[in-house]
Order: sequence, then C-alpha cells, then structure tokens
Amino acid sequence: MDTLTYWNETWHEGNPAILGPRDHAFWLGSMVFDGGRAFGGCGPDLDLHAARVCRSARALGLKPTKTPEEILKLMHESVRRFGPKVDLYVRPMFWATKGGAGPISVDPESTQFLLCTYISPMRAGTPLTLGLCRSIRRPTPESAPTDAKASCLYPNSSRGVAEMLERGFNNGIVLDAVGNVAETCSSNIFLAKNGKVATPIPNGTFLAGITRNRTISLLRNAGVTVEERTVRPAELEDADELFTTGNAGKVQPVNKYESRDLQPGPIARQAHELYIAYAETQRVI
Repeated sequence: MDTLTYWNETWHEGNPAILGPRDHAFWLGSMVFDGGRAFGGCGPDLDLHAARVCRSARALGLKPTKTPEEILKLMHESVRRFGPKVDLYVRPMFWATKGGAGPISVDPESTQFLLCTYISPMRAGTPLTLGLCRSIRRPTPESAPTDAKASCLYPNSSRGVAEMLERGFNNGIVLDAVGNVAETCSSNIFLAKNGKVATPIPNGTFLAGITRNRTISLLRNAGVTVEERTVRPAELEDADELFTTGNAGKVQPVNKYESRDLQPGPIARQAHELYIAYAETQRVI
C-alpha cells in the first residue's frame, strides 16, 4: 500500500476516481487542500494543518463538512495504518461539486471532503539550488484567493517551476506585485546575515506556512534573532545563508543562488535540527 484515501466515510487503497466532468471543482477550480507530514511515527503540527484546511475552505466559499478535530482524528488513523517506518504526506481536501446562484459561483452545501495519505520520502536537510523567477509573480489578495491554500493558485507556481528547471535550478524565488521577495514557487524563504535571520513579512500575497511559523518560534526560543520584514531581491545576493521551509522537505539549506555557490551554514543546520527535535515531541504512533 502506498496511498490511502478516506472518502465518502470509507477508507480506500490507491487513487480512487472521485471527480466527474460536471463537478464544479473539476472545471472551475473550487478546491482547497492542506499538507502535513508524518515521519518516524511523528506528525508535527497536524492539528494546525487540519484547522487551516477548514479556514481555506471558508475563504473559497465552501462549507467544511468536517471539523478540525474530526480531520485530525482521521489523520492520526491514517498514519497508524501505515506504521512508523515510512515518510508520509497527509493531505485533507475540500471541494464543491455544484454551482451556486451565480453563473460560476459555488454551492456551499455541495462541499465534499477527503483525506489522502501517501508515501512520500522526506527531503529534510537536503540542499537546494535556487534562481530568481522571472516568469511569474505572486498575486495580490484582490486578484486571487491568497488567504487560502487553494488548488487554483498552483498552476502559476508550476509555470515558475518549469522556468527554473529549464534554467537548471530546483526551485525559484518569486517576487510579489511590487518587486519584494515573497517566497519560492513552493515554500517559504529565509536568509541569514551576520548571525541574524530575516524572512518576508506576510503581506497578503503568500501563505505564511505552518512550518515557517514553527521554525521562527524554534529559532527565537533558541536565542536567534529572526525578523519578519520586507526583503529586497538584492539581499539574497550577499546573504551568508539561505534556507527554505515547507512540507515537502521541512527545513532545507540552499547551496546555490543564481551564479553564487553557498555552503549550508550553521543557522540552517540549527533550524533543521530544532525542527526534527520538535517533531519527536509530536508522536502519533
């Protein structure tokens, strides 16, 4: 078993066919998701992921059919079914099947839920290469549902990833509408300079991730100065360290930015070690 899906109040192995061509989410994108991680029998902050998917659903006009507590219980059950020896991605989702009163609006009462948990090896601590993404920018709150982890936001990020892969990088730095650093195509970004850490302040154009917020808290509690502020692209050019946070790889150092080689540094290493130690306190199995 590599995938386990809870849908329609039943557990299914594999990748069941769920959406139909008339479903609103299929052709109009009314879908939200979240993505927690479980590894070594631990599930750090799964409760926060469960709560956020419900907030995302409401932001898109959906009506959550499960409470965060119910979702968390299902998350834990799925992790226990796999056991502690595999790395897992734990993904709850809400979507609409029907349209509402308007020409393309959603019918909140048609909201559906599933939880998909599947084997996905962790890349925690693995170095990344980044470039500056030129093909896309992060949208403003008026132009996209930036307060939700909505599936409709990701095709644009995919376009950015395609650019970066073509240029030989793993991922790319994405700017906001006025040219400040927002995040990467798929994770949050941190820089370290002279022993201090900075990360872009949430300005409504990107999600301040759960792993991001946890890493800030862990570093501050360890005595590291972490500033949430406006970050200009030029600051990435002379940073002592760059590292990212996100659910795919939790904390990952950057060993190349554009043409500049970097060595994974002590603060990125400390952030990774602090996060893994925290995860050990979040045992599911």
